[in-house]
Amino acid sequence: MKPSIRNYQGEEDYRPIREFLRQVFLLNDRHEYSWSLPRWDYWRRHVNMNIFHLNLEEVVTLWATDGQIVAVLNPDTPGEAFFQFHPAYHNMELLCEMLDVAETKLANHKEGGAHELLVWVNDGDTLFKDVLTRRGFARSRFKAEHMRRRFFTQPIPDAVTPAGYTIRALGDESELPARSWLSWKAFHPDEPDEKYEGWEWYKNVQRVPLYNRELDILAVASDGELAAFCTVWVDNVTRTAVFEPVGTHPKHQKRGLGKAVMSEGQRRAQKLGATLASVSSYSTGAHALYTSMGFTEFDLLEPWIKEW
Repeated sequence: MKPSIRNYQGEEDYRPIREFLRQVFLLNDRHEYSWSLPRWDYWRRHVNMNIFHLNLEEVVTLWATDGQIVAVLNPDTPGEAFFQFHPAYHNMELLCEMLDVAETKLANHKEGGAHELLVWVNDGDTLFKDVLTRRGFARSRFKAEHMRRRFFTQPIPDAVTPAGYTIRALGDESELPARSWLSWKAFHPDEPDEKYEGWEWYKNVQRVPLYNRELDILAVASDGELAAFCTVWVDNVTRTAVFEPVGTHPKHQKRGLGKAVMSEGQRRAQKLGATLASVSSYSTGAHALYTSMGFTEFDLLEPWIKEW
């Protein structure tokens, strides 16, 4: 039966999509050929609600058979498209239909009537890459996403906490301004401080269904300054721990703090029953950190682009 297509309908679809992504993740042997549940939740509550403010009813499209979701199309940032699909429906007909929708609804509109769309595809998905080539897409110059994994059957790499620092969980709401400032400095090291927009966005992060403050790990300097962080999202259904985000304040880098918070995060996730951990990386420095923490196995998610 050909799947029916419709737009996202708010909370009515939010939970079914979560269960669909869990199902697909398990069917794919916990490879992120489609988004994991934590990535969907984090995108919805943080990336979109705090940064891009896209109308989900306009940018998220569903395909269903007999009322069961079999595919979801959504952006991350404007001008991007991510394809989530049940492996039984991974075929040329559906991929082409999803591309039609992506080109119509998700492309960036540029000056002079030009359009541009970036589609992310797993490196091993030869069918999808063949479809993209036929449709005029080519491999983008942007870096691929290394979707890294490690199993807890292997020992968690030891990481010594540097002298003058302690590792602990995030405190109560009074600590959110400092936690927000730490994120700003870690991810915007060259931006003027005047562009910082405050801390209340972090409340949306804490509203993610899988959020657990005990898994919001910090490295704290002896003077009380927050120096590094990693947030871990444990899904007990798939027994997976996702590390997102991980960062260190520029003035506290090169001291092993990233390793220290990730080591603690892995220990806590394992105690909660996780058997697999995952983290994504793009840069040489991030690759090195995560490899040193045992994330040596990875899938590549490639960006393909089309301009018309």
